Amino acid sequence: MIKSAQYWIDKLNLIAHPEGGYYRETYRSELAIPREALPPQFTGPRLVSTAIYFLLEGDNFSAFHRLQSDELWHFYSGGAITVDVIEPDGGHSEIQLGSDPDTGEVFQATVKAGSWFASRVRDPKLFALAGCTVAPGFDFADFELGKRAELVRLYPQHQKLIESLTRS
Repeated sequence: MIKSAQYWIDKLNLIAHPEGGYYRETYRSELAIPREALPPQFTGPRLVSTAIYFLLEGDNFSAFHRLQSDELWHFYSGGAITVDVIEPDGGHSEIQLGSDPDTGEVFQATVKAGSWFASRVRDPKLFALAGCTVAPGFDFADFELGKRAELVRLYPQHQKLIESLTRS
């Protein structure tokens, strides 16, 4: 029997995520990396790694944002997720995260640190359950939610995409 989005939200105790969708942290490494051993964009020590469950449903989307760390996505259940990535140089790519390799979907994919990215369920009649692992570990100090006007100014060639995957 196929489980619903609400089943997973309830079963996994997911809560609303600031960028869109639902999440719950599932792992925080006990091992930390000292500030001196990290690149200059980090303002303090960071855990080696963190992980979350992440669920999107229907027309809800994860708005463009960027992190100072790489983020590895893992597909678990539901429909495919499209992850739109805008590289710092303005290049755009799409990751199709899902369970059908015959249509180009992958179970895992990485978004590199410093890239702007947003995600949505490819079929808005469905939901998608994924996981995200961040290394060095996630810290809200390293999270930047994209502002529509600023992103359009930086990447005018992607205006329509940015307008569709930002909230302000």
